Amino acid sequence: MQRRHIAVASILAISSIAGGSRPASAAGKLHVVATVGDLGAIAREVLGGGGDVTVLARPTQDPHFVDARPNLILDLNRADALVSMGLDYEVGWLPVLVRGARNARIQPGAPGYIVASSAVSVLEVPRGRVDRSMGDIHPGGNPHFTLDPRNGVRVARALAQSFGALSPENGAAYQRNAEAFATQIAAREKGWEATLAPHKGTPVVSYHKSLAYLTAWLGLEEVGTIEPKPGIPPSAAHVAELVSAIRARHVAAIIQERWYPSSVAEQIASQTGAHLVLISGMTPDGGRYADHIDEVVRAIAAALPAAHAEKRP
Repeated sequence: MQRRHIAVASILAISSIAGGSRPASAAGKLHVVATVGDLGAIAREVLGGGGDVTVLARPTQDPHFVDARPNLILDLNRADALVSMGLDYEVGWLPVLVRGARNARIQPGAPGYIVASSAVSVLEVPRGRVDRSMGDIHPGGNPHFTLDPRNGVRVARALAQSFGALSPENGAAYQRNAEAFATQIAAREKGWEATLAPHKGTPVVSYHKSLAYLTAWLGLEEVGTIEPKPGIPPSAAHVAELVSAIRARHVAAIIQERWYPSSVAEQIASQTGAHLVLISGMTPDGGRYADHIDEVVRAIAAALPAAHAEKRP
């Protein structure tokens, strides 16, 4: 699957609407633009009343592919800070939008250009040569780190530091908000882990290579993906091999984000008896990050006991 690149001519036309960068926010309050819902939700927790957040990608939209709507450039033009996932997660669309926004505060290297992945320990960093034959691979490592809430806390603390540098008068409040968020997550994390503790080591399958942080955190074992390589649609031969592997390993569940096509997963689930678990890939607009993680954990937990029960003789 080739990443979608936005026509430069279209961006230039839209950027003429934006004009020059606006003055800094009044009263030290920050206008933050986040690329995806999880980052937007975490940023809101950190800002509290000290700013507002706009999210570029819709919650139902695969963040690898975002359309260049004119309002996105206007949002970026007005931003005091831009928070992105990094690791080439948004590489197919964000850089050209940032250039088109003509906002010096959020250009790479500026204090308002914040890359969340710098706060986490990245998994699945490729070793050796990386090329297109490997699929839509991320040279810097797996970018789907927000499905582990411990990384959510790390990102919140990093945002508090960055936001405080941009708005020193609110810096202490941002730090307090980040620590309150960390306390909230720590309290709920115990329940999430207890919910799936009986299923440690349970084999699961995903659609895209996007569950590495989730499965590592919860102790599940990802034994295959519906995509043979990241971003490559499954062939009939690959599906047949995966069906055999699911049967051999008694895979309990196929877990995938709702923004991926579900027809192949439904076919595989029908052939193998594995349960298809559709999850939200990101926190919805106006939602809370902890509630998103809770939804994911509950959806998986609801499928695993039923799947196990059906496989008993």
